[in-house]
Amino acid sequence: MVNAAGSPVVLHGVNRSGTEYMCVQGYGIFDGPVDAAAIAAIKSWKVNAVRVPLNEDCWLGQPNVDPAYGGANYRAAIKGWVDSLRTAGLTPIVELHWSRGLYTGNSSGCSDANATCQKPMPGANAVPFWSSVAETFKGTGSVVFDLFNEPYADRSESSPAQGWLCWRDGGSACPGIGYQVSGMQTLVNAVRATGAGNVILLGGLAYSNDLGQWLAHKPTDPTGNLGAAWHVYNFNTCSTAACWNSTLAPVAAQVPLVAGEIGENTCGHAFIDQVMSWLDGRKLSYLGWTWNTWNCNSGPALITGYDGTPTAFGAGFRDHLLGLG
Repeated sequence: MVNAAGSPVVLHGVNRSGTEYMCVQGYGIFDGPVDAAAIAAIKSWKVNAVRVPLNEDCWLGQPNVDPAYGGANYRAAIKGWVDSLRTAGLTPIVELHWSRGLYTGNSSGCSDANATCQKPMPGANAVPFWSSVAETFKGTGSVVFDLFNEPYADRSESSPAQGWLCWRDGGSACPGIGYQVSGMQTLVNAVRATGAGNVILLGGLAYSNDLGQWLAHKPTDPTGNLGAAWHVYNFNTCSTAACWNSTLAPVAAQVPLVAGEIGENTCGHAFIDQVMSWLDGRKLSYLGWTWNTWNCNSGPALITGYDGTPTAFGAGFRDHLLGLG
């Protein structure tokens, strides 16, 4: 990835969770402050990117969402937050986190058709969602689009091979999913049809931890602005340098790779230290999960206060970024 001047850009950032669940649960839009002081605290860690999770039902103003927190109100709040991040010199990564579709199969997160949990693949409403998001942010190339948080079509389909076909093509390639699936090619097409040339990131299978067949199933993008998203935690399958060397390095050699979520459930940072070292050696981007005041095991959370006070896990992440110079 490069900036407007053509210079290489490496993103070091944090996720700011809340905008994917607060609205659909009827609590508001943001979980915690999003004012100038909150942004300054994030920047104090030498962060240059913030990932913004979105809720499909809230953005589209579905009837299950309180109008105070959905539709035009939600869209305006998100645009204001993204604009504030950009003004502060941070790169926003907007991503579809919770989407619509009734799925009760293997590894189901909920038995609700509404956008109240992580689904294995985006549904039909993801097309109008991304068309609208792209219309909102096209012309602002500093906003990155992450099309779907953590696909797990490898769990819904009969084999990993079928899972990758489902991932790319959607529709009839997803017999294990009971709703109409929008594949990654369809979503890329929806974004580009608006004229938006923003960088697009696509996570792979196994909750974005598996990029093994990403290149073989890479969607067509006429702009060439397509990159890979990867998530890794200490409990994931691809959590060793051997796996990273064999599956990530070939992808990173051909397209930008952004580790959109890195973390561990130990309240320590020994695992992410290894991850960051590997990524740093290849000048690859990464963002910690998450800039929220949760329990550092269950979250895991980087902070205990929105002034930037870190958890033990967060201290390792912060100190590493500060040490990069």
